[in-house]
Amino acid sequence: MTARIIDGKQVASAVHDEVAAGVAEFKKKHDAVPGLTVVLIGDDPASHSYVKGKERACEKVGIRTETIRHDSSITQKALIEIVEGLNADPQVNGILVQLPLPDHLDGDAVIHAIDPMKDVDGLHPENAGLLMLGQPRFAPATPLGVQRMLVEQNVDMKGAKVVIVGRSKLVGMPLTALLLQKGVGANSTVTVCHTGTKDIGAETRRADVLIAATGYPGTITTDMIKPGAVIIDVGVSRVDDATRKRGYRLTGDVDFEGASEVASAITPVPGGVGPMTISMLLVNVLHAAELAVSN
Repeated sequence: MTARIIDGKQVASAVHDEVAAGVAEFKKKHDAVPGLTVVLIGDDPASHSYVKGKERACEKVGIRTETIRHDSSITQKALIEIVEGLNADPQVNGILVQLPLPDHLDGDAVIHAIDPMKDVDGLHPENAGLLMLGQPRFAPATPLGVQRMLVEQNVDMKGAKVVIVGRSKLVGMPLTALLLQKGVGANSTVTVCHTGTKDIGAETRRADVLIAATGYPGTITTDMIKPGAVIIDVGVSRVDDATRKRGYRLTGDVDFEGASEVASAITPVPGGVGPMTISMLLVNVLHAAELAVSN
């Protein structure tokens, strides 16, 4: 068996087109443009690269974007004041504080300070709670992207045995809540594996849909995969590779070559889930703008 490659770039492009049409309609109807402000602290290369991707995507679909940059010496008080200023700005529909923050800053307190109606990352306790109750306002972009990919691939999720490896606040936990709910691309039976799981392989081998989100290369090996399963690889890690010009390559949590011989469909890294994360963030920003004018 050779797995079908799930092209995240292709699905993300379709989402971009949808958002661009929605932004144009919003502008025509309300004479305003949805706006996203990103707060970027420190000099983490991965964060800077990700923010540049967000800026390009916003420009592409017509969303106004601004990035507030500060070095890692900023105080907790000063960062909270920035967030509060954005909360009060009617031109800012979405606020995104790029994570991770430097160690001396309390990330949870910063997220809690964001107006939940502008929390396009879906991490504020109010939005996380609504998601758990089956009344989602904003869900984190990566889980939304995973679900959209499964829908686009016509994967029958109703009653499907889904195993998620990883329980992070950004991916594993919210994705579990999304896939458990009734509706399109959901209504699944979900198992979550983590560092306390005694035999992860025993769980993953039962999965119709296996989602790896640990951030550790090689977490999922070929013998852990049920023949014919759909594999979604959320993890992205840098691995030293002297044959590459940059000296490294990007890899996921799954042994891609081996898994491709067992699975029915699989996402590549890069080019799978990554593009979907940014595209679904754009969906959340447009949704935030629409909520702002409806209240």
